[in-house]
Amino acid sequence: MAVKIRLTRIGRHEDPFYRVVVADSRSARDKRFIEELGHYDPSVGKQSLVIDEEKVLFWLSKGAKPSDTVKSLLSSKGLIQKHAESKSKAAKN
Repeated sequence: MAVKIRLTRIGRHEDPFYRVVVADSRSARDKRFIEELGHYDPSVGKQSLVIDEEKVLFWLSKGAKPSDTVKSLLSSKGLIQKHAESKSKAAKN
């Protein structure tokens, strides 16, 4: 099962709001997901991203692949860098 970290859209017409979720890559965008990690409001910008860092790092360590947009958002919070550092520390040990 290929697992992705991606956005699922909620909110009304022309006023999008997104949840950051972990989902099977075969499931539809707004359908089933495994776990909710946070939310994002694009009308406010990247500073509106609210995310559970522990859960994100856990899923990244398990091999979940973030979508391009989610990868950009996680990079702005520094989580991609944290994951890379923890991965290199594990490789050294």
